[in-house]
Amino acid sequence: MNVRASNDRKSAARAPHGWRDALAAVLAGTLAMLVTAALGLWAAGATGLPGGGFPQVVAAVVVMAAGGSVGLAGDAGSLVGAQAGLSVLPLSVTLAGALLIAHGFLRPLRHRAVAGGRELAGWAGRVAALWAVVLVVLSLVARHTFTLPAENLTGDGTGDGAEDAFGDVLGDSARIGFRADLPPTLLLGLLWLAGVLVLALLVSRRAPLPPRLVRFQETVRPAASAMVALLLVSVALGAVAGLVVMVVRGHPAQTLAVILLGLPNLVWLALTVGLGASWEGKVQGPFGLPMPQVLDSVLRTPDLSTVDLRTLAAQDGRVWWLLVVTVLLVLGAAFLMAVRSPARTRPWQHALHLAVALTLTVLLIGLTATVSARYGLSLLGIGDLGGGLGGEVSLRPRLWTALGIAFLWGLAAGFLGALAASRVHRRHGEVPPDTP
Repeated sequence: MNVRASNDRKSAARAPHGWRDALAAVLAGTLAMLVTAALGLWAAGATGLPGGGFPQVVAAVVVMAAGGSVGLAGDAGSLVGAQAGLSVLPLSVTLAGALLIAHGFLRPLRHRAVAGGRELAGWAGRVAALWAVVLVVLSLVARHTFTLPAENLTGDGTGDGAEDAFGDVLGDSARIGFRADLPPTLLLGLLWLAGVLVLALLVSRRAPLPPRLVRFQETVRPAASAMVALLLVSVALGAVAGLVVMVVRGHPAQTLAVILLGLPNLVWLALTVGLGASWEGKVQGPFGLPMPQVLDSVLRTPDLSTVDLRTLAAQDGRVWWLLVVTVLLVLGAAFLMAVRSPARTRPWQHALHLAVALTLTVLLIGLTATVSARYGLSLLGIGDLGGGLGGEVSLRPRLWTALGIAFLWGLAAGFLGALAASRVHRRHGEVPPDTP
């Protein structure tokens, strides 16, 4: 017994938990987020922004992708105020950074059966300290003000007297700017990192856990890894579909921008819609977010619109295939969870585990894929001047209904997955953490 304890201590001493490895993990994740954001914005045509603000916009997108806060403000003259708000997570950028940071965090922990809580906390603390420095730097860079000529807002100057008068009110130019809010960005960014690291420990079957938590791995890890596999496979299928659309229908730049900035936003929304959940939102004004034409058509109405299988299929009947794909993906995740669970787990336990896991997954999608964006001008702070000068994009789930539907899907799929996995040879004991 003493020899084994001595070996464990020597293994812990040899484990590379130093600052160099933490720096490598943080830099890899940051670089992946910067490159993904830059390429996505380049494809969207953001390199031509006035004032050379492209690097600042890239930094702002990375800040938002890490859960940070970016505020918008504007000034269109002495009497006219510009009002703007933006709340959206570019989940393609988020996913790129999360995968590499999680990989870098788990890599030094390989080939370990157990790790102390203090050891894991110290290792996570090193990563968090360096990530905080990155957040501060990005927040300081992510601030810029664009100056727009007034004629861009009022037309070419050949309009009627009302337009000329409005141009006089605006003055020579309008200013629209953004800046990252450092305190909330630092707080939310560290919470984002904590979520990534905790999820990495839950999903990886090779990562060690503190001795007190080892008994939970056979129930939590199979379900968590199955849900992550479900989300990643759906993103991979969405990427393939996007590349096909790029080749067949053209518009390569627009499609590439969607893939590099918001593919998980669309794919995971589609996954919940395939489950039977519904979203509500609208698109008004001259601008919108990059999204498929069928979704834009449903949302571009005067009032709130409902986004579900029925309304989408009314625009394009092929949307019903989304239900078939969703069934296959969820059943596949249920089978994967059951195969990775101990053979002594009963079917009703599989059903309950998947129901809870799928409900939490849909909750995460509902919280991260919500979109809210608004821009408008007001005179003396009252009303919206309209005239094509304002717009709004919003999209949010009917969350409680979605969670109930996900729970029922999980119960049914978990039970069926357990029955299918009963024919597969599995271990009767606990799932070993080093199982490949």
